[in-house]
Amino acid sequence: MAALSQSYHILNGSLPTTFRSRSRRPSIRASIATPSTAAAATTVKDSTLQSLKARQIIDSRGNPTVEVDLVAGGRVYRSAVPSGASTGIYEALELRDEDKAVYGGKGVMKAVRNINNVLALKLVGVDVRNQSDVDAIMLELDGTSNKSNLGANAILGVSLSVCRAGAGVKGIPLYKHIQEISGTKELVMPVPAFNVINGGSHAGNNLAMQEFMILPVGAASFAEALRMGSEVYHILKGIIKAKYGQDACNVGDEGGFAPNVQDNREGLVLVMDAIEKAGYSGKIKIGMDVAASEFFMKDGRYDLDFKKKPNDGSYVRTAQSLGELYKEFIRDFPIVSIEDPFDQDDWGCWASLQSSVDIQLVGDDLLVTNPKRIAEAIQKKACNGLLLKVSISMSSF
Repeated sequence: MAALSQSYHILNGSLPTTFRSRSRRPSIRASIATPSTAAAATTVKDSTLQSLKARQIIDSRGNPTVEVDLVAGGRVYRSAVPSGASTGIYEALELRDEDKAVYGGKGVMKAVRNINNVLALKLVGVDVRNQSDVDAIMLELDGTSNKSNLGANAILGVSLSVCRAGAGVKGIPLYKHIQEISGTKELVMPVPAFNVINGGSHAGNNLAMQEFMILPVGAASFAEALRMGSEVYHILKGIIKAKYGQDACNVGDEGGFAPNVQDNREGLVLVMDAIEKAGYSGKIKIGMDVAASEFFMKDGRYDLDFKKKPNDGSYVRTAQSLGELYKEFIRDFPIVSIEDPFDQDDWGCWASLQSSVDIQLVGDDLLVTNPKRIAEAIQKKACNGLLLKVSISMSSF
């Protein structure tokens, strides 16, 4: 449960892989370190929460966010709250100060005070090993369905630090602690997804679709997957520089290149060229995060030129036409995963695409890690995967 807490989970499958392929689901197995008998016999440190202290810090985008220090067993456990550039309307409320004279209204001192003056007083003395109990206390104190009283960023900051502290006092790695409290029997390392081209709200170019990713499914280990992704990334940089010039190698919010191209197909061609030049054809697949709610129009259509206002409407597509475009992409490129292909309320189009393609469709803005919306998606057969992000969850699982 790190600061950038997000992972793909299959809604109707058994393995937590990053995607579901037409054949056998690829995954990278991880060796699990088993503590020695002597270490296991070591007495657990004092697991009582002794103090909480929050502060305002600056995140990677230059915006304020919440950092929380928790003391348990005489040690400090620190976490920072993640925040996204594009957000769904159903996400839990990230409490901001709304004072336009300070950080453009994005300050988080209200959330900081809620931790220092409310949560800290209520949580001193709780057992940090009992994650669900601590989370339940905070949800009860907040008393709202979207965490708008204390702020999702206040609750999350404390929850993350409690999780780190729980692992610390037990003397085990964080991933092992999460495995235990989640009841997970088998640990499987996910296939990493490298965000190599940025568009949408993550970049200042004309690309409407937000992320173009590569997934090294043919790697035998995580280390090999990491090397493959790095090599393709740098080869892609050379291709972009040769084709569009040095300034096209500028990067977006999340480190992917942001060439100023309009056609999303062109972005896919660039990625394929890099994969082939690196010698990884067949071993690396493609994933996309479309974030379609960003360019959804009130009349139900989608504007793929939404960054240009006004525009001539030549890139506006109906939902049906957009669905056909995805099918063309899947036919022409080795795409195995698409995230948020339609608006967060366009349930019918989600279900239609899900029934007609054999890839992973991931709900992020659609589901917002909300159990009620996840249940609705399963009932409507709208998607087959979710993006698990503790930063946007409106409810406790």
